[in-house]
Amino acid sequence: MTIVLTGANGSLGVSIVSNIISTSELVAHHGIYTVRNADAATALHDALKVAPASHSHEVRSLDLSRLSVVRKVASAINARVAAGEIPPIRALILNAGYVEYNTQQWAEDGLDMSFVMDREMGRIVVLSSWSYNPNDKRNGPITEEWKTIFQNSTEPLARGTWSASNENPSWRVGFRRYGASKLCLVMMIGELQRRLRGDPILSNISILGVDPGAFSSGVARRSPWPIRILIYQIIIPALAGLMAWLQPNGTLRTQAKASEDVLYAAFDCDPQLGERPRGLYLDGKEPREMSAEARDVNKREMLWRDSIRYAQLEEGETTLVNWR
Repeated sequence: MTIVLTGANGSLGVSIVSNIISTSELVAHHGIYTVRNADAATALHDALKVAPASHSHEVRSLDLSRLSVVRKVASAINARVAAGEIPPIRALILNAGYVEYNTQQWAEDGLDMSFVMDREMGRIVVLSSWSYNPNDKRNGPITEEWKTIFQNSTEPLARGTWSASNENPSWRVGFRRYGASKLCLVMMIGELQRRLRGDPILSNISILGVDPGAFSSGVARRSPWPIRILIYQIIIPALAGLMAWLQPNGTLRTQAKASEDVLYAAFDCDPQLGERPRGLYLDGKEPREMSAEARDVNKREMLWRDSIRYAQLEEGETTLVNWR
């Protein structure tokens, strides 16, 4: 079987790959590890140097901000599976993420980069964050203005006019956009699972979300130095091991713990998950109820319809029957 992992050169991505190649049950899978630039994926290539010869794998360039590239890579993978060149996909792990704190960029089609990048078979595992829920106490005090992310349209989020950096130089505006993009992913879990359930071919596919917690990574590389250096390079690495020992599923976690939780969601069949863990949301390995906004059926349907328009999805590009 095949594992497809996006964002494979990031801190968590490399840790997931290291876990795969060191686990007897997983190393036999074929790995497709996607990164923005395969030639520059130094950390991933270094990790794969110790992979056993039995682990077949490939590193592929995939710029998720360019829909034409996403279509091309997805079509190529599907064609190879259909031709029997690579095994069927067992797990699709959507790990790639993008966060800007006090800067803002747009993709080539005019959509906000956070909105585009944080949206991307067996199981589909979506990586989330507590930032998706403004009412989560870990996000700190939130004024009433920002407690609801979706109003009557997805356009402010997609175009980057909601919590725009040119209106406020604070790092919080970018973090809010990142949280909004994660909310889109969490809303997709329920909506896509609903559509999969009644599909004559795809009904056995499960989609679930995982919040891997806070751990040392490069996700804050576009943040002010107190966050980028003091918090992510000094404080978190110094405390993560101790805190993970005291509170294994607490806020601070190690990369190893985070990657273990992601692979648990992708492959485990224990009594909690079962064979088909449909529409679940996990904080580490612990089930959590999604926020009220993420469960809002009308908002989920609105996001789905608008996402089809943004992606310019057309008939024949998906085997999902109920895709419109």
